[in-house]
Amino acid sequence: MMQRRDCLRWSLGLAGLALGGVPLAAAAMPAQALAWRERALLGFGTTLWLRAAHEQPDRVEAALDACVAEIRRVERLMSLFDPDSALCRLNRSGRLRQPDPQLLAVLRLARHVSQHSGGAFDITVQPYWQAWSRARADGGLPSPRVLEQARRLVGWHAVQAAEAEVRLPLSGMALSLNGIAQGWAADRVRATLGAFGVRHAMIDCGETAVLGLAPSGRPWRFGVEPAAAAAEPAAQPPLAVLEVGGRAIATSSDVHMAFSADRRHHHIMDPHTGYSPTHWSSVTVIASRCALADAMTKVFFMLPPSKVMAAARAWQVDVVLEDKAGRVTASPGAGLVIGG
Repeated sequence: MMQRRDCLRWSLGLAGLALGGVPLAAAAMPAQALAWRERALLGFGTTLWLRAAHEQPDRVEAALDACVAEIRRVERLMSLFDPDSALCRLNRSGRLRQPDPQLLAVLRLARHVSQHSGGAFDITVQPYWQAWSRARADGGLPSPRVLEQARRLVGWHAVQAAEAEVRLPLSGMALSLNGIAQGWAADRVRATLGAFGVRHAMIDCGETAVLGLAPSGRPWRFGVEPAAAAAEPAAQPPLAVLEVGGRAIATSSDVHMAFSADRRHHHIMDPHTGYSPTHWSSVTVIASRCALADAMTKVFFMLPPSKVMAAARAWQVDVVLEDKAGRVTASPGAGLVIGG
C-alpha cells in the first residue's frame, strides 16, 4: 500500500504538486487574495495531503480541521490498517450490527459497480490478497489449488447489507474497501470544504478531487506516471498530463505493488480468477465522483482494449490507459494535454 502510494503521489501533478497550465480563457484569477493552507497526515496506511484556500485564513484552517476529522471517521469505518475499524471487526466476526449509514452507502455503491460491471469490481477479493501475501512472505507464488480455495470465498453478491446488520455468510470471507474508500474520503472532504465556502482546493486522499483553480489561478493539472518509472523514476517524464476541470481522478497501476519482479502479478486481481489481468500497466479514470473513479480503475483493468471506449461512454467517465508495451489509450474527454 505504501509503495502504491508513491505512484499516486508522483501522479498528483508531477512530484506532488499540481502543475501550472495555460491561462483559462473563460475564468479570471480569483478577485481577492487567497490564503492557502495545507494539511499532511497519515491515513489509510499512507500519507494524505490537503491543500485549500479561502479569503479568510481562519476559515480555511477551520475547514481543514473538519476535513481531517472526516478522514478519521472514514478510516474508523473502512480502513484495513486499523484493527478496530468497523471493516476489520466485520471481517473478524462475519457480522456488524447497526452499521454506520456511511459504510452502508459505500457498500451500496460497490454493489452497483459490481452488478453493472459483471463482477469486474468486487470488494470480497480480500482472500486473494491474503493468499498472495502469504505466498510472497514464503518467497513464492500461490498454487492454483490455494487460489481455488480463495475463489470459493469471493463473490460480491453474497454480502448481506441492511440497516440492522452487515453479514458475511461464509466462514473466511473478508472485505477490502481499499479500491473505493480513499475515493470516498476525497469526496467527503470536497463536500466538507464546500460547506465552509472553500472554492479552491486539491484533495489527495490516495485518489484526488479538486475545487476551482490551482494557486497560480490556472486549472489543476496532473501527471500520470509511466510504468517505466518503476526502474528509473527520476528519468521518466509523465505518461500524460491531464486537465480535469472540476472532476476527480484516480489511478491504479502495476508499478509499485507487485508480487513478482516482472509485475505480471500485482495487487489488482481479477475477481473471477485471483490472477492479475494482462492488458494494462496503468489505468486512470476521471469522473464526477472520486469514489466512482476509484472503483472504475479496477473495472477498466479487467477490460480488453476493444471494450474500453464503449465502457467509458456507458459509465460516463473518461479514461487514460497504458498497456504493457507503454502505448497510451485515452478517451476523447480525458483532458489530455500532452501524452506519451
